[in-house]
Amino acid sequence: MSRSSSRLSLLSERQQQFEQQQHGLGDEDIDDDSLDGHVRREDMARFPYVEFTGRDSITCPTCQGTGRIPSDRVNELVALIPYSDQRLQPQRTKLYVALSVVLCLLASSLVAFFLFPRVVVVVDDGIKSVTVHFDNSSMKVLMNMTTTLNFSNPNFFSVLVQSISCQVLYMKTVIGTLQLDNSTTLLPLSSRQVNYTVSVEIGSSAPYVYAFCTMSSLKVHNIVIIVQTSVKTSYMVRTSQNSLEAYRYIDCGSNTTYHHAAEQLGGLSAGWSPHQPLL
Repeated sequence: MSRSSSRLSLLSERQQQFEQQQHGLGDEDIDDDSLDGHVRREDMARFPYVEFTGRDSITCPTCQGTGRIPSDRVNELVALIPYSDQRLQPQRTKLYVALSVVLCLLASSLVAFFLFPRVVVVVDDGIKSVTVHFDNSSMKVLMNMTTTLNFSNPNFFSVLVQSISCQVLYMKTVIGTLQLDNSTTLLPLSSRQVNYTVSVEIGSSAPYVYAFCTMSSLKVHNIVIIVQTSVKTSYMVRTSQNSLEAYRYIDCGSNTTYHHAAEQLGGLSAGWSPHQPLL
């Protein structure tokens, strides 16, 4: 209380001097008045905080009358900010929210575009070559048929070809099967060919085929077969299966190499004529 009383007495003396100078001096003392005000502001600057306490007043518990918050209590005190404070009213809030929404939508669209799984395209490119053998003792026709599959990966990530299974039928009778479990990887946005060979045996179920294929009076011994192919692929967390079925014709009388993809039944190659037998 003594410190506060001394500060108040000093300010009262300055105030009285200032009032006396205003009543006793004329217009020529305006500069002195300004100087005295400057001195008074300097004196007040020396004492930046004065706590006016009376009988019903108490010292501020936060700063203890010093006007400064102790550094060890910074994390314990809470500041009250008026509702009209500019810090509570950030500028361009709608613009920032709109930009955030647009950026989120753009990022989501890009992720969906690049990571959305697309179906792997599998095309049967036909029979490339046929190797024929005859078992005269058992009257069987043995053939090794090489077929090609074209794979196209439209995804932006790699695709794994897990397995390839093939089944060859003649007159609804299975004459050859193949199961390939060798994994093949398709690179992103790439194409690849896979060749596989199926062993075919005709004779026990259709003995007349042996006689037809060994008939020397015919130059072309065409027979129609059904090739059913199933391909299993996996990518990311998805597994898909492609099933293909095609009617093919082959010459069972001699070894044959096809330089182009064999067409389906109804569009046979130009080397076949209606006058040649077709089984």
